[in-house]
Amino acid sequence: MGELVDKIKGNTNEAIGKIKQESKNPETRDEGRAQEAKGKAQQLSGEVKGALGNDI
Repeated sequence: MGELVDKIKGNTNEAIGKIKQESKNPETRDEGRAQEAKGKAQQLSGEVKGALGNDI
């Protein structure tokens, strides 16, 4: 179950990050890049959990 939750959170953060990067405000763009990176890390975490059978 943790795998699916991490992947969903990752996809959500990545999508929101991409939207924020379209902003004209430089701070919001930076925030968007960070949020997209967080999303990618969450997706990777989900993939690892899936490969290990959620034993971590």
